Amino acid sequence: MPYTMTEKILARVAGLPAVRAGDEILARPDFVIAYDFPGYTDVFFKEAKEDFGVAHVPSPERFVLFIDHMVPAAAPKEEELHKITRAWGKEQGVPVHEREGIGHQVSAELGYATPGAFAVHFDGHVSQLGAFGTLAIGARKSVLETFVSERMALVVPGTVKIEVTGTVQPGVMARDIFHHLVRVLGPASCRFKVVELCGPVIDAMSIEGRQTICGQAMFLGATTMLIAPDAKTLAHAQGRAKIALDPVYPDAHAHYDQVHRIDISDLAPIVVAPPSPANTRDLSEYAGLEVQMGYLGSCASGRLEDLRVAAEVLKGRRIKPGFQLHVVPTSQAIMSQAASEGLISTLVDAGAFISSSSCDYCYGRIATMTDGQRAVSTGTLNTPGRMGSADSEIFICNAAVVAASALEGCIADPRPYLASVTSVATAQEIPA
Repeated sequence: MPYTMTEKILARVAGLPAVRAGDEILARPDFVIAYDFPGYTDVFFKEAKEDFGVAHVPSPERFVLFIDHMVPAAAPKEEELHKITRAWGKEQGVPVHEREGIGHQVSAELGYATPGAFAVHFDGHVSQLGAFGTLAIGARKSVLETFVSERMALVVPGTVKIEVTGTVQPGVMARDIFHHLVRVLGPASCRFKVVELCGPVIDAMSIEGRQTICGQAMFLGATTMLIAPDAKTLAHAQGRAKIALDPVYPDAHAHYDQVHRIDISDLAPIVVAPPSPANTRDLSEYAGLEVQMGYLGSCASGRLEDLRVAAEVLKGRRIKPGFQLHVVPTSQAIMSQAASEGLISTLVDAGAFISSSSCDYCYGRIATMTDGQRAVSTGTLNTPGRMGSADSEIFICNAAVVAASALEGCIADPRPYLASVTSVATAQEIPA
């Protein structure tokens, strides 16, 4: 019988010959990924030991932790949390990666993005590993199960297939394509489902662009998103994958709860207007609206193709006086590659402020806005208070729009500044 990618992967980790959507299973994740954050990892460490009597996590080789929030620490309690995480990792024999970048990106660089693998995290943006054919699910507090047992209970989710077709227009990037899917299908259209993403646009897209789209799956209501492995993903996994697995592909006649075919040929750059990540609008509706701040980074963007397009827009130009442009590469490896290509110097010469990789800009810990300010952002959310004051506003857009807006001090169309840029341009391999 034919099966989806999700059904095949979960059958393997459940030790069953086959599973179907709706089945209740006990699955053994190949990888348990987390970052230290108050109320999550510190609680997991404590409850596993005190409430469940588990002194050591089962199969510690499956675990990996990242310190990518509150970096560097700005208060003793923040550093105390990091200290607890380092000590727990040493005691358990679990690697702790610190100051290497945003964990969702670094986990891909380290080989946890293994085609055919099953990974869990408490943060849903881990879904970006689906760009590599990894079933990566954000399970919130349910991740505690993996700290006390080999297996976790879950219900096999159904699958929605989305085929993206058409021609990508200049100035349109992966961010625009994803948010257009939300606009067309609706923010709850794939609720509690896995999305299998496919089609000629996805086939031609860079791995970085695929990560951007998969990492935002939650804003379709989806549990996660998957793309079947191709030559690009298999090349990335070669010599890097943490475990040896055969890649998984959907069967030709697999059952899907829904099937959508979306043509993006007429898509132009967009903005996602506040106060909701579901509020996708044409950029032209807001062109000229004054903004005071720009953020280019996060686990959704801030990769090489984002930095390249921003540098193309800004090269030989200066940002508008008084505008704050913060550029945060998604990982230190990406920062290094961007420096080698001269992108960092181009951005600095234009007046951008470059920071080391962390999640802190995205959730407003630093570079916060005050009442009445507006930002253009490649961050993950635009809800009130996300980047400071609840009376500030965030407009989500692609990296080229952020750069063009920095030049003009208002929401601006990047196409006049570009020779040509699309999300399907061939990007270099993710740095090792």
